[in-house]
Amino acid sequence: MKWLLRIFVALAVLYTALYAVVFTAMRQSPVRFGQFMRYMPPALVWGALPAKSMWLKARAGTLSVGDAAPDFTLPTKDRKTAVRLSAHRGAHVTLSCARCSV
Repeated sequence: MKWLLRIFVALAVLYTALYAVVFTAMRQSPVRFGQFMRYMPPALVWGALPAKSMWLKARAGTLSVGDAAPDFTLPTKDRKTAVRLSAHRGAHVTLSCARCSV
């Protein structure tokens, strides 16, 4: 019976470690998270872990209504130049992404 308890404890420790590693990776930039996921089996992350709720917690921001949006830069449609959000401060800006690919 002790071996069953040891197996259960070992699995719980491995699950907790996996949860912590994946959650930490989810809190990184999308590029770094993509690099991490390149080496992780998707079935393990999205099947064995509560990945959707982890993702929502990891990516939850601290902005409130009326706060200034964080600055970011995006390439233009032709990908020859880039547009920075701060260049349009004071104007109404709408982002539209029918097909997002980075």
